[in-house]
Amino acid sequence: LPLSMRSTLYPLIGEKIHGPIGHTVDVFAILGTLFGIATSLGLSVSQINAGLNYLLPDIVPVNTTVQVIAIAVITAAALVSVLAGMDKGVKRLSILNMVLATSLMVFVFIVGPTIFILNAFMENTGSYLGNIVERTFSLQAYESSDWIGSWTLFIFAWTIAWAPFVGLFIAKISRGRTIREFVLGVMLVPTFFTFFWFAVFGDTALHMIMMDGYTSLISEVQNNQAIALFKLFENLPFTQFVSSLTILLIITFFVTSSDSGSLVIDSLAAGGRSDTPWWQRTFWVVTEGAVAAVLLLAGGLTALQTAAIVSALPFAVIILISIFGMWRALRIEGHRDQSLDNDNRLPPHLLKPSAWRDRIDYITEQPTRDKVLVYIKKVIMPSMVEVSEKFAETGWITDVNYDAINNRAVLELHRGDDVEFWYEVRLSEHEAPDYTEATAGELRQEHHHRAEVYLRRGGQTYDLYGYKTESVINDIIDQFEKYLHFLNVSPDSLPWRMQEHDEDITLEQGSVFDK
Repeated sequence: LPLSMRSTLYPLIGEKIHGPIGHTVDVFAILGTLFGIATSLGLSVSQINAGLNYLLPDIVPVNTTVQVIAIAVITAAALVSVLAGMDKGVKRLSILNMVLATSLMVFVFIVGPTIFILNAFMENTGSYLGNIVERTFSLQAYESSDWIGSWTLFIFAWTIAWAPFVGLFIAKISRGRTIREFVLGVMLVPTFFTFFWFAVFGDTALHMIMMDGYTSLISEVQNNQAIALFKLFENLPFTQFVSSLTILLIITFFVTSSDSGSLVIDSLAAGGRSDTPWWQRTFWVVTEGAVAAVLLLAGGLTALQTAAIVSALPFAVIILISIFGMWRALRIEGHRDQSLDNDNRLPPHLLKPSAWRDRIDYITEQPTRDKVLVYIKKVIMPSMVEVSEKFAETGWITDVNYDAINNRAVLELHRGDDVEFWYEVRLSEHEAPDYTEATAGELRQEHHHRAEVYLRRGGQTYDLYGYKTESVINDIIDQFEKYLHFLNVSPDSLPWRMQEHDEDITLEQGSVFDK
């Protein structure tokens, strides 16, 4: 399925995700991401402007002109990163970003009140966990305060607006992880890192006010929140250097947000594809910067907050539906695990005891792209055609085609509305392992290629390259048999249109859909 928000609804509506419903979901995801990042960009430039004014008061004033120029600079840097690609641009900039952030936090932790920070970190974490349920549901119904509306609800909406971008981007770079690893790596680790970040900076400031008598910090922050961090650094060593580093950190934070967000929006707009033309990626990067600048000029902070809330509201409904979709997908996955058992395997002709020499050659070979493509066209495609002809003789609707754009051969089998079987062999590219060496007179390959099997539910992680025609045919039939068995044991896998009209369907005795 395409890497887009519409795919989260596949367990609920099936192939309808490729129609108007799926388009609508992706449009809301694009708008939410666009306004969410624009809001962040607009808020960040006010702090960048305040920091530059703090360092260079006679040169840089605080006004919207400077802030629009800052948006233009961040947008230009994000554009360079996006055009450089995921590995050369986004990855390197993200690493620089995290090194700067961690270095700044460690510096403040060491030169600040270290013992107080550690004690406060433990107490703050306990207080947060102890009150999270009460504060999550609090709307201050018995108090007259706009705090909930101007802060808490805005943060909720802002977070929801970022959800499609962050979710899809992290999913893209987390392929191969288990759900458990994903939850630990994406939710728990960053959450506790954030707890510690707030403890280091927030409690260093509180210590200055409560213990060191720096009470003027309160009024300075209330008058201008954008300079709060720089006022904190006035009471720490290397003030000018640390303040300059902070401005650079803020810039890199939002350059990485803009470039990764632009990649996700671009992929959503292209139906989940990632190999989009450069001009399309450029369009979305520039659009993000333009939206942030327009909202900043039109209404400042209020306009930015309103845009984030408005764009997040419809997507909040989509998230709730997606949660149900994920629950159903996992339930189906449980049934599938009972009926399907796919492991990495060798071509059957290599399993004979006498074929051990050929087996060593096979597992050490690193086939080139051209070899795998020729194999797919000359072995896989004829095998699929032969299978489809036999199924067609028994009344099945079959379709075999070769997709030259994605380098894949696809076999589809249909029987009315009951069974829709999809078997695909796709060229996949992987980085060559370090132990591979070049043969005499040739350069070492940077990548090795596989003819991987994909079913409707996704990749099966095994390689068909080297299989003979009979073995390919048997693998197709094995997967088809498992698919029929899966339909037998999993009532949740019935086609969605059948479930909707279940009362109108008459099932023949012996059908794989026997109630």
